[in-house]
Amino acid sequence: MRTRPGGGSSRLGLTSTSVLASGLLAVLIGVAFAVLLQVIGDSRGFTADARASREAITDAGTLEQHLIDLETGQRGFVITRDEAFLQPWQAARESYPAEARRLLASATSPEQRRLAGQINRDIDSFVTDYSVPLVEAVRRDDPSASSPAVTAEGKRRVDALRARFTTYITDERAKLQERQDATDASAQRAVVVACAGLAGLTGLIVTLTVFQHRAIVRPLRRAASAAGRLAKGDLEVRVPSSRVAEVAALAASFNTMAASLQDSRARTEEARERLEFLYTRLELLYGASVSVGTGLDVEQTARELARVAVPGFADFTTVDLLEPVLRGEEPIAGAGTRLRRVAAAGVRGDAPLAGPADLPDLTSPPPGIRVPLSGRARLDADLRDSTEWASEQPEAAARILAYGIHSRIRTPLQARGVTVGTVDFWRSRPDPFGPDDVAFAEELAAKAAVAVDNARRYTRERSTALALQRHLLPQRLPYQTAVEVASRYLPAWTRTGVGGDWYDVIPLSGSRVALVVGDVVGHGLQASAAMGRLRTAVRTLADVDLPPDELLTHLDDLILHFSEGEPVPGGDGDDEEVDDFGSAAADLGATCLYAVYDPVSRGCTLATAGHPMPAVLAPDGTVHIVSGHVGPPLGIGGLPFEVTHLELDAGSVLALYTDGLVEARHRDIDAGLAELCLALAQPADSLEETCDTVIGSLLTDRAADDVALLLARTRALPADHVATWQIPAEPVQVERARKLVVEQLDAWGLTEATFVIELVVSELVTNAIRYGQPPIQLRLIRDHTLICEVSDASSTAPHLRRARAFDEGGRGLLLVAQLTQGWGTRQTTTGKTIWCEQALPPL
Repeated sequence: MRTRPGGGSSRLGLTSTSVLASGLLAVLIGVAFAVLLQVIGDSRGFTADARASREAITDAGTLEQHLIDLETGQRGFVITRDEAFLQPWQAARESYPAEARRLLASATSPEQRRLAGQINRDIDSFVTDYSVPLVEAVRRDDPSASSPAVTAEGKRRVDALRARFTTYITDERAKLQERQDATDASAQRAVVVACAGLAGLTGLIVTLTVFQHRAIVRPLRRAASAAGRLAKGDLEVRVPSSRVAEVAALAASFNTMAASLQDSRARTEEARERLEFLYTRLELLYGASVSVGTGLDVEQTARELARVAVPGFADFTTVDLLEPVLRGEEPIAGAGTRLRRVAAAGVRGDAPLAGPADLPDLTSPPPGIRVPLSGRARLDADLRDSTEWASEQPEAAARILAYGIHSRIRTPLQARGVTVGTVDFWRSRPDPFGPDDVAFAEELAAKAAVAVDNARRYTRERSTALALQRHLLPQRLPYQTAVEVASRYLPAWTRTGVGGDWYDVIPLSGSRVALVVGDVVGHGLQASAAMGRLRTAVRTLADVDLPPDELLTHLDDLILHFSEGEPVPGGDGDDEEVDDFGSAAADLGATCLYAVYDPVSRGCTLATAGHPMPAVLAPDGTVHIVSGHVGPPLGIGGLPFEVTHLELDAGSVLALYTDGLVEARHRDIDAGLAELCLALAQPADSLEETCDTVIGSLLTDRAADDVALLLARTRALPADHVATWQIPAEPVQVERARKLVVEQLDAWGLTEATFVIELVVSELVTNAIRYGQPPIQLRLIRDHTLICEVSDASSTAPHLRRARAFDEGGRGLLLVAQLTQGWGTRQTTTGKTIWCEQALPPL
């Protein structure tokens, strides 16, 4: 019992009323559920009995149908003697035992079970005693089988069985109807009880509704109205008390809440402003992480940092970097540092802050001033009170204060423990920087410093790779008279930097020249180093004067040795450079094109290992791509390289290039080759101009891969500058050879070289006659040097050795080596050629 506030008679509270109403409701629901469960139980029993009766009726009907099939089949067979009538008879005879057992099993009462048993026995007797003997008698053509007495006996038996079936089914249907009537009566009782319970429940609900309206709803409506006013911002509203204790407690709680909301409104507003502030800062940090460091250029990264802080954090931003950082170098800790302004941004463009073009102004000291960089940010909340800042550059400080800038944060840019520069944030807005802004400035600077340092490292690595690439490529092409050459190399503009493209021009014996271009797949220092070793290997093999296909075969074997970690003759097997070269050239892949041009025959022999075939610009202006077999890339092994022979007219231009020139993401290689032919066909005054035309036509954008281009305009040696004689393999022919050489030198006006050349020819021809095999050929070539060649059919190459004091031979090649500028041996398809060069006397 609860007492109304202020005295008076006691009355039930909401809890007691709810308990009483719940008890009455539970009783009514329990009674209703009990009746319902009884009805459900009766209904389920009826349903089961009804299902059993229906099954019994169905089984009886099925067995009766079998009886009819038996009687019909035997009658038809007796009358017609047709075996077709016995098919349903036989089927019914075979299946009726199972149906008889099913009928007995589905009987619903002992009486029905006895009747079912009698039916089964009668059917069995009918089949055994009557139907089967009758059929057999008919089959024996027994006349008595068709007698009226036999037929009447069968009819009597069938009629008796059908009468029992009728009795069985009628009894089952009567029982089914009795159960239905009992179920309907139970349902009627349930309906009466349910109606009575519903009436009691309705009365209880009406009583509770009236009580709730008076004791709860009206007070709650008043509370809801007060809550609505409270929600609209009227924090002065209060709810009156009630005679119901619970409602009175609710009113008291509401009034307490309204009072507390008045206190928390101010705190909530402060928290919201703080969250908006923090969200803005997080957006700035996210923007910095996305927009700062999009490239790998130091100055671009600094400009991105300057832009991202304006206007969300500062009104103006200036970025100063150490000069070594701009060169990609790592600043030395503790050493004097010089800052250079590289970026500035602001809400207006007329601020008196130095930009990249006008260095000596406020934040970035003049070049002569060294600035110590601390590890913490420095806050100047009011620049008018900062004497240290004003003393750095008084005139610039005065201009800045006059412009309205009044607050600054200077933050060092530090990454991986190294300071790379400083960033200054400036404000001219009314609210100055505070201590909270310092932490954000340091966080923003830390993110940007990592991007700046990454760009610095990339600049250093790219500069190193470019320097290595420049030193590994020919500094200047060697002098030779076979071709006029011009070349270009362009590194890639991608982040991966320079690659492994290269070219070379190698003078060979007999005034010939080797033109080489190659590509090591990959970028960076490793690809450049691998390219340098590959170029060195090609020059070494070219010095042996191998044919192009054999040279590429030896080069392929060399790369395989490197990639497998095998020692190469003359090298250290466990040298780390071997692993690097094998990884870059074999694992990543390398291609090479090696061509040899002979100005005497104007023939060009070339072989390629996975490299594009060259283009040829004929003297008449037509351009075509050389067709021939392209061998596999280097480092695969086991596959041959084939030689392509060309005959070039004097003045033809041979264009050797790497795939970066003709292939790009927006253009396939066929379109690139077509554009290359068009560019080569354009008129030009020199090969240098042709190089510029080709590069400008094919590389309209920054190249994603590095590019190497080598152009060679062929020259032909005049026929009167070459003299060739066939020398019989007889010792007496040595004198004739000397005489022929002397006469030719006199005709060329080179009598001063007669003594040396006569002696060299005598030694070389003698060796060819004595140790070689015919035919023997002697050839003199007048180029920028005088070249003497002796060829024979033997493939055995002589070797220079030191003769002992009493040796009769062995001094000929030593004499040749001492008297000439250079000598060597090269293998040919028919044998070998021993050559030597002698400098021409000055004219």
